[in-house]
Amino acid sequence: MRVLVLGGTWFLGRRVVERLHERGDEVLVVHRGLGGPGPSVPVGRLLTDRLDLAEHAGEVRRFAPQAVVDTCALTAAHVEAVLPVLPEVPAVVLSSQDVYQAYSGLVSGRCEAAVPVTEDAELRRERYPHRGAGYAHVPDDYEKLDVEERWRPRGATVLRLPLIYGPHDWQHREEPVLRRLRAGRRRVPVGAANLLWTRGHVDDLATGVLSALDTRAADGKTFNLGELQTWPLSTWFEQIIEAAGADAELVRVPDGALPADLALTAAPAQHLLFSTARAQAVLGWAPRDPAERVAESVRWHLANPPADATWTDADTDADEAALAQA
Repeated sequence: MRVLVLGGTWFLGRRVVERLHERGDEVLVVHRGLGGPGPSVPVGRLLTDRLDLAEHAGEVRRFAPQAVVDTCALTAAHVEAVLPVLPEVPAVVLSSQDVYQAYSGLVSGRCEAAVPVTEDAELRRERYPHRGAGYAHVPDDYEKLDVEERWRPRGATVLRLPLIYGPHDWQHREEPVLRRLRAGRRRVPVGAANLLWTRGHVDDLATGVLSALDTRAADGKTFNLGELQTWPLSTWFEQIIEAAGADAELVRVPDGALPADLALTAAPAQHLLFSTARAQAVLGWAPRDPAERVAESVRWHLANPPADATWTDADTDADEAALAQA
């Protein structure tokens, strides 16, 4: 199958491209050349900003894609720029579970939704959840609800993704623990650390993308993806410590004393626990055991620390100040 992938050089998109190549699909990756190292396999590349895809309509027609995977649409404009250029073929669009009102609850500190959250749960009432936050790589008009609304009339399959971890994670989800272990810290200050937030290993999610691409019964439908079991943050952190072979313990401290990078361990009013029953039933998809996946991920990140991985005296002071209030 000929698959055109929008994005495909960062994290999950990168892994999807590699998996498509490994199974024998012909892939054309449309990207700006500004992401990471990109896929580790030889695939076709069209170097352009997606907003300028109309200038390359001839190249898209010559490739004649039989399917499309959109890994990186963040705004309404990102979709509006490409739809006129792309043929009406099966499409899979990567969205986020931040579209639910439950996510607003986590951010606001209010309980806004029952869990587990299904695909039919209430969507966010307010748009542009990250406007003004200044997050790197996240535009002010980021809105996955806008993305879904523009792709859905094409019959696209929408995959709402959880907190993603694994090799090449540019957000370094495990780093709050690993950076302390590298610094030889034996005590890690945490709050209640009881947040339930559905996670997903990058390779399991890539499997879900391929399943959606191959399942015509999924066309036009929306699916939550994520691990079938969700441990609280404290257990996840303990799994990371164990996988790293470290001798360290979590120490409960008041929420107000937490170092900034451990703020997520404060007691939550809203959990982000999602049901994946629909994906299991329609896609025949199931991820591997989370404990195994955490161990795989930790090994990779220990061998490939972030370029800016540092531990400073100020970090030590912040941890010690928190631990003093244990």
